[in-house]
Amino acid sequence: MTAYDIIRKPLITEKTELLRREHNKYTFEVNRKANKIEIKKAVEEIFNVKVAEIATVNIKPVTKRHGMKLYKTQAKKKAIVKLASGTISYFKEA
Repeated sequence: MTAYDIIRKPLITEKTELLRREHNKYTFEVNRKANKIEIKKAVEEIFNVKVAEIATVNIKPVTKRHGMKLYKTQAKKKAIVKLASGTISYFKEA
């Protein structure tokens, strides 16, 4: 897997922005098969920063209902990455 296969997308919510501002932690949706070492290498390669620690969370699928039909959401994995140095810019500054 390449670094871009491991890191799928950044998760940007109110809670993750609070973590980013106060604790220098960034949250990403990652490939479910990736481990912490692969995630660390991918983040360091893509964003050119130094990673201090990583926490991963496996999100199980949830059964939901739409009228009479039942369906399950997709299982996901997210990584919360704390940076030792540097920052990550999600969007280009105008």
